[in-house]
Amino acid sequence: MPEWLSQPFASDPDITVGVAALRLSMALAFGFAVSLIYRWTRGRSTDARFVSTLVLLTLLLSVTTIVIGDNIARAFSIVGALSIVRFRTVVEDTRDTAFVICAVAIGLAVGAGYVALPAMALPFIAAAAKLFGSGTPSFYALEGGLFRLQIRVAPDFARRDELLRELDDACREKSLLGIESVRAGAAIERSYEVSLAGEAAADALIARLSKIEGVISVEVVRAGK
Repeated sequence: MPEWLSQPFASDPDITVGVAALRLSMALAFGFAVSLIYRWTRGRSTDARFVSTLVLLTLLLSVTTIVIGDNIARAFSIVGALSIVRFRTVVEDTRDTAFVICAVAIGLAVGAGYVALPAMALPFIAAAAKLFGSGTPSFYALEGGLFRLQIRVAPDFARRDELLRELDDACREKSLLGIESVRAGAAIERSYEVSLAGEAAADALIARLSKIEGVISVEVVRAGK
């Protein structure tokens, strides 16, 4: 082939066709593994389009990493080119976002030649996704003790006495931690440290406080979290 025709298609000498093909094959296999983990942990409510996106994303990020190599100028060029792409699809489930990041990380690792790391990471990712895939594990259930209670009310909230009566009835102990304006003045947040019997007591307290007119939201978290 004449030099003037072959020169524009010359590639980096340190990445051969065989190496690139092997990395892309591994990226495809790892992407398929990520999609299987997603379906295994998500159950029947999986979106086929999202599953295929995980495979394609892993493969495409591997291609991108191979193209960039050690060329910093090329890396900035690709970042600039990709910055014009806009995605309008909103990922509603945060677990789906985690799987997207997983596909990106594995694609980058395989494209850079690190095959052992994704192979070691996938079993841990699968175990974590399965463990937390169907809600909160039993050992994470709230037990009795001290909790931080955060109540957001409207700025013109006028049923403070009723709120305090509910707290006195539901909490063994309570102490006011602070009152602050949030959401640019659209709400007032009252923080308490309270002693509750456990998860059932927390659920009941949230339900009762939410019925009070002017209460916007109620949150109970373990003290110190």
